[in-house]
Amino acid sequence: MSTVDLLLHPVRLRVVQAFLGDRTLTTGQLRAELPDVPAATLYRHVGVLADAGVLAVAGERKVRGAAERSYRLVVEAAGVTAEDLAAMTPEDHRRAFTTFVAALLADFDRYLDRGDADLARDGVGYRQIGLWLDDAEFADLVGDLRAVLLARADHRPVEGRRRRLVTVVHLPGEESPAGLS
Repeated sequence: MSTVDLLLHPVRLRVVQAFLGDRTLTTGQLRAELPDVPAATLYRHVGVLADAGVLAVAGERKVRGAAERSYRLVVEAAGVTAEDLAAMTPEDHRRAFTTFVAALLADFDRYLDRGDADLARDGVGYRQIGLWLDDAEFADLVGDLRAVLLARADHRPVEGRRRRLVTVVHLPGEESPAGLS
């Protein structure tokens, strides 16, 4: 199974997202975070991700005679390579983006469904901005964003911190300003 197909399954994508932020979770903890996913389905997809090397066993302990494993995300294995992207058809990209957006919408729905959503208090935001950048300026912007995010990627959970999901999408707009050619 290709990395793209592996990660584009809605349940597997949610499992991967649950591990974002350098988290280690047992399957029981994962079930608590994804209560709408039937246990057998969740265990099957955890197994598929572990067999593919996307999840690694981080520890194991005996619980009532059974082995309880904790897993961590292998970030390098959970990414889509430039070669994978180049091999995808426009329909593959459409399917990938649809799955990505559907997962984002589901995350937002779960947040709103908690019943205590306060976007200002919780720092929730979504916006779009149009920028006029040449290719070099855009590359600098992407590098700057990457540096800002990576500078915080190794923060560990401590009192006062909460895990935040930051989503970035880049899309091209018009090729040239109106009236210019």
